[in-house]
Amino acid sequence: MNSLHACKVLALSLVLASNLAQAHAGHDHSGAAEQPPAARQEKASVRFADVALLDQNGMPVRLETDLVGERLVVMGFIYTRCTTVCPVVSSIMGKVQQQLGGRVGEEIQLVSISVDPQRDDAKRLRDYAKAFQHGPGWSWLTGSPYAISETLKGLGSFSADLRQHPPLILVGDGRSGHWTRYYGFTDPAVLIEEINRLSARRVHAKSTAIAANPEQSEVQP
Repeated sequence: MNSLHACKVLALSLVLASNLAQAHAGHDHSGAAEQPPAARQEKASVRFADVALLDQNGMPVRLETDLVGERLVVMGFIYTRCTTVCPVVSSIMGKVQQQLGGRVGEEIQLVSISVDPQRDDAKRLRDYAKAFQHGPGWSWLTGSPYAISETLKGLGSFSADLRQHPPLILVGDGRSGHWTRYYGFTDPAVLIEEINRLSARRVHAKSTAIAANPEQSEVQP
């Protein structure tokens, strides 16, 4: 068993333990004891920086236009040298991908952004992703330090010290602009529930629009 796979197994155990009630305050590798805060969530307002990023295949992408668009999105923040918080965050997203199945890559997009662009190039991210990813629809992003900093600032996830970067997952709807930040080790079921809630809101909004303008429904394919 390689070290990355061992990290994944450990991470999955942590995810299941205690119903994910608590999380580390940040990426503290010093070994100092601290009392982690309970997992929490908050509504978020996000801004997508118009900067070029690179995915795990070395392909240039722009976060808003190429990946988010009008999709439902689950977005995490990691760096590959982290052996404590980041594998847990990635494992949570891996469980979300498994449980959402074929919806990922169609209606839903998963994104992981490295907060350590100076060390995490595309190949390193691609190798790291193999331990967590289950199928298409999950992009792992890096880029220049400037591009990553601007991206993280717009998403409310910037930290000058990456070791203190909090465990954080964003869930939102690129069409409606509704976003929620989840801090801590959030139960995958909570994230999936939010995705399904956002999806249901779309159906309701479409039904309401058709009811208000029935003539438009007649020209729909």
